[in-house]
Amino acid sequence: MGEPTLDNNAVSPPPQALIERLKDYGQEDAFALWDELSPEERDLLVKDIESLDLSRIDRIIRCSLSSQGLMAAAVEPVPESNVSTVEDRSMEERERWWKMGLKAISDGKLGVLLLSGGQGTRLGSSDPKGCFNIGLPSSKSLFQLQAERILRVQSLASQSVNEGSARFTPIHWYIMTSPFTDEPTRKFFESHKYFGLEADQVTFFQQGTIPCVSKDGRFIMETPYRVAKSPDGNGGVYSALKYSKLLEDMAMKGIKYLDCYGVDNALVRVADPTFLGYFIDKGVDAAAKIVRKAYPQEKVGVFVRRGKGGPLSVVEYSELDPSLASEINQATGRLRFCWSNVCLHMFTLDFLNQVANGLEKDSIYHLAEKKIPSVHGHTVGYKLEQFIFDAFPYAPSTALFEVLREEEFAPVKNANGAKFDTPESARLLVLRLHARWVVAAGGFLTHTVPLYATGVEVSPLCSYTGENLEAICRGRTFHAPCEISF
Repeated sequence: MGEPTLDNNAVSPPPQALIERLKDYGQEDAFALWDELSPEERDLLVKDIESLDLSRIDRIIRCSLSSQGLMAAAVEPVPESNVSTVEDRSMEERERWWKMGLKAISDGKLGVLLLSGGQGTRLGSSDPKGCFNIGLPSSKSLFQLQAERILRVQSLASQSVNEGSARFTPIHWYIMTSPFTDEPTRKFFESHKYFGLEADQVTFFQQGTIPCVSKDGRFIMETPYRVAKSPDGNGGVYSALKYSKLLEDMAMKGIKYLDCYGVDNALVRVADPTFLGYFIDKGVDAAAKIVRKAYPQEKVGVFVRRGKGGPLSVVEYSELDPSLASEINQATGRLRFCWSNVCLHMFTLDFLNQVANGLEKDSIYHLAEKKIPSVHGHTVGYKLEQFIFDAFPYAPSTALFEVLREEEFAPVKNANGAKFDTPESARLLVLRLHARWVVAAGGFLTHTVPLYATGVEVSPLCSYTGENLEAICRGRTFHAPCEISF
């Protein structure tokens, strides 16, 4: 306590104790316009500054600025031994991993972690991205598609492992929102009755925000009484899990493995039993699904090894020298740096605890140079972010699991009319994949537009990866586009 309280006296001085604390960190300029503020605005400014963990933020700013421009260890290609490629997998292995995964799921050992802090601004929507309807025949949102895949996996796990016994632990879904998406996300789930899931198997939590800073590390003031802040990136999930005590919650629930993914992938296989079984079989701390890079200039981050025998990590496309990006591995005929990161990750709970503590101790954030709204108009400064893939350098062991792009990666990032990653391109990827499932199950398709421009949608409640469709499809004809459900 001990700090002077604000009254309505227009010349009341700023609270001295708070000023002294700001001076300790070189941030006293936050009070530069104090004399021009109304009593209400002064109150808002004091509350805003008091809400900041100044010592932690100071450490992050100093560590992040001082690490900028330091030479990273040279990158090496990922060793072949770290990668399970599609062609190397036998049917027996896949079936074994599938069964292992279903057993772990039925035992309640898998939690699902969704990164859903982003708004659909680039899609032309102010709603959370997960609310977006990409134009499928069912008009289902991304959230609904993912919820129904969880329901389907629960059903498969219950049938295959417990032979329908009553003892079954539902998959718990942890959904990270941001200050911008939290309330609308919760309301969307409530209004849709959690898409058939139980309300108590879904937990929402918010990622943090962090002050935007000038190039010399000073807070940028968005208004005379509020510090400019931005979300701390999808890698903010680690500190958010730590501070919200959700890592302890997971441990209490018996969760040992976390399937972690981004919301904007219309083909994401949520809680994939095969990937989980592979992960358990390998006994690693971290794993990622990867797709083959399409061409050298594709704007995707790739997995690399940092230095001889160093850890696997992800290098953003902008940081990879173009000559390296074009190099070919003469033995395989593939690009030497060919394994793209598509934000489909698996971690042990023990490792997540290590990452949350390690990232907090190191306090190094990526600096994104942006034009930031401020009291002086738009000013050039830094947003500080962590990325989900910042975890990988901390992993004693990492395995990479190749998947086919056309089966598991349909990103929804840009509005229709853009060249790639649009709702329309994602919709077509879903319809084409499901059309192949239906034909493989003995069904027939008719269509009035070319088949490459349409297809059918299979409800996730019917089938997760094309299984269980013969009884529904064999000998039947479906007119594309349409939805196939029970």
